[in-house]
Amino acid sequence: MDPNVRVVYDPQNPRGKSSVPSLQAFGQMSQLLDSKFVIPCTNIRFGLDPILSLVPVIGDLVTLAISGMLIYTMHNHGASRKVVVKMLLNAGIDTLIGAVPLVGTIGDVFFRANERNVRLLREHYFEGKHQGSGKGLLALIIVIALTLVALVVWGVWKIIEFLF
Repeated sequence: MDPNVRVVYDPQNPRGKSSVPSLQAFGQMSQLLDSKFVIPCTNIRFGLDPILSLVPVIGDLVTLAISGMLIYTMHNHGASRKVVVKMLLNAGIDTLIGAVPLVGTIGDVFFRANERNVRLLREHYFEGKHQGSGKGLLALIIVIALTLVALVVWGVWKIIEFLF
């Protein structure tokens, strides 16, 4: 049996058992990525994520891949679709923030997507929050993304129209 999974009683499960990850390994990985080190003479913590984001494109893709593996693993351990959607949203926002040169590195120090994801998992598994399919949240994200794309296309069209 996987040492990161413990068996607990779940009255909703007809067999009476379900596997809930211990989250210790996930907490350690999120700490390494988001808050392992301290800037001297401050309380500001940072991890490998902002350091890796200094390497254009590759650094952000590496941290996105690590976050993706954590999310995939949690999905396989029974995290609800709503939690998975929220975790993907956190990872996506972190990647978008980190994609901005230099400013994104500072954003990575403060956003800490992986720690947010571990918090979501703890709330899901131990407090029963974030249950459901996440379809409404996913639909909202798609509507916002399409609206932003439409605004960018419209803005580019207006700029081209103005220039020519």
